Amino acid sequence: MNDNEKEEAANLKEEFEWVLREEVHAILHQLHTVLVECAHRFPVPLYGNEGQKQDKFILTSQPEQLKCIVTLTGDSITHADISFKVLRQMHSICRTSINQDGPWKLQQIQDAANHLQQAIGYIDNVDKHYVFRSSEEVLHIIQCLLGSLQRARTALVLPKKKAIDELMKSRNMKALSPNLPEDLAISFYIQSHKLIFVAYQLSSVHGTMRIDSCQADCAVPWLSDVLFMLTAALHMCQQLKDKLCVFSQYKDFTVGSRSASMVFN
Repeated sequence: MNDNEKEEAANLKEEFEWVLREEVHAILHQLHTVLVECAHRFPVPLYGNEGQKQDKFILTSQPEQLKCIVTLTGDSITHADISFKVLRQMHSICRTSINQDGPWKLQQIQDAANHLQQAIGYIDNVDKHYVFRSSEEVLHIIQCLLGSLQRARTALVLPKKKAIDELMKSRNMKALSPNLPEDLAISFYIQSHKLIFVAYQLSSVHGTMRIDSCQADCAVPWLSDVLFMLTAALHMCQQLKDKLCVFSQYKDFTVGSRSASMVFN
């Protein structure tokens, strides 16, 4: 190795040590700030956030095939007045409601909150005075963060839709007042920044089961904020991961000995 190569290697190692000593902690602090702010936008108790925020929405479809006035409290629809036209009987309107005795739970919200709580916990478990010795140590934490944040975002963006027979047997459907006829069903779910309402109608055509549906949606402001912050946090994690992956190819790059303990599971 000539002098230029030695100098370049020395500079690279110095930069690596600075990243582990200073930049990693700075980015983890920034991530923590973003994620706590994200947690405080959730309408459920989460990381010091009291939750139970209440919003009201009106969902309609054109040409007024269905209408739903919804009260969203925390992660549940605690009240809804629902009406929709029955396709096979154009002049027939089906009406039902949701009340506090049988709220419609939106599990996606709680799932996303749980994953976000886990991500914040990973950062909380790192002693702020800890001196990282290798890129592998940091990459392990970043991979855990990326996993939790991706799961939180996916819970809101990609809903797990139930099969029609599963939906009709669900606790949510049984809580409607009055109950719907056996060939009708409804569903509520989150998709990206919107609350979606769908009405399903089953019929038999020449012995084959047919499912017709109509839907309406409305924007939920706090969801837009949450998704923006989750995306920003994922980007920050990925940037740090990419930088560390450059250094990780130098297996002999380690930093001193541990100067403080780190609790990390």
